[in-house]
Amino acid sequence: MAGFFENMRVNTQALVNTNLETEKSIRGSVLPVIERLHKEIKHKAKELSHGAQKGAKEVEKARNTTQKHIELLGQHTASFESAGGKAHANDDPYVISRGVLHRLSKQVMEENNHRNDLIAVQTNFQVFESHVIHVIQEVMETFNTFAGGQAEKVRALYSDMLGAAQRIPPDFEWKAFAARCKDRLVDPNEEPRSAESIQFPNMHHSSIKPLIEGTLERKSRNKLSWGTTTSYYVITPSKFLHEFKDDDYMRKDPTPELSIYLPDAIIGAPNGEKFNVKGKDRSGTMGGKLAGTSELAFKAHTAAEAQKWFDVIRNVTGATGPAPLTSPTPSPPAVAADDKQLEAAPAQAAAVEKPVVAVNTDHKAQEAGTYYV
Repeated sequence: MAGFFENMRVNTQALVNTNLETEKSIRGSVLPVIERLHKEIKHKAKELSHGAQKGAKEVEKARNTTQKHIELLGQHTASFESAGGKAHANDDPYVISRGVLHRLSKQVMEENNHRNDLIAVQTNFQVFESHVIHVIQEVMETFNTFAGGQAEKVRALYSDMLGAAQRIPPDFEWKAFAARCKDRLVDPNEEPRSAESIQFPNMHHSSIKPLIEGTLERKSRNKLSWGTTTSYYVITPSKFLHEFKDDDYMRKDPTPELSIYLPDAIIGAPNGEKFNVKGKDRSGTMGGKLAGTSELAFKAHTAAEAQKWFDVIRNVTGATGPAPLTSPTPSPPAVAADDKQLEAAPAQAAAVEKPVVAVNTDHKAQEAGTYYV
């Protein structure tokens, strides 16, 4: 019995020593890994809260800007009919609608950027979730190794805990989370948004559909310059002739470089590919204020296209008159053979003068006999 109790005492002391060694091993190898993993999870949560909220604020800001411009378009399209189709150049519904497209494009860009950020965050968290599971599995394996010197019952308990931990698939938690929060996650397979597929109020209003648009060449208003520039021109239902640098409304806000109110302008009949318009720039730019009323010389790609622009301008202004003619080359007067022929010479000279064909909606200019071809 004494030997039995002595053996029991020795074994009990050995069990105590084994427990102390296991505790020391766990404190040195297992707990630091768990603490480090805990810090990583807290850092990941902080990163998610700050990154996602910042992108969401930018998207909300862009949406508010687009909504304000859409409301502005609604105001001016509503007043378009009551004002008889007359509006200030900067209040032209066509110009405002291009501004809506510009802000809508920026909004879609912010939304797509935010969407890509969220997809990246989701993918990163899927990898991080697998990392968490993998770390837990390694920790449990180490813990089981240290606890293996304990009694078979404890060993069996820890082995069962390890088995339970190893049976967890790396993506099990993520799949369960994705199924629970399907309505809050972005579908990576969904196509990105495009401005062309978005419908907004008054986008099909008659006041924003151009009567004619395209590129024309225009001679410089600077008398010292003989060059020409190619720009994008539009005639709107508000009876404005707008000039834009190009048809791209995404790079910058599409503000007209030149705006002429056609009912107050003088339009010359086309001569081949060329036609003239004389009027005042109402775009509000500094160059328009300094230029005042000036005659603009346009050149279309073909004579048929120039005639098409002329017909649209004539219909917009409500002008009437003969069809445009080309100016014949005057012939020299014949030598008078007698006094009667000498008397008829002035009449013949008047008959061969260059006929002027013009469409002039300015009644005062017509009374004064001023025409521009």
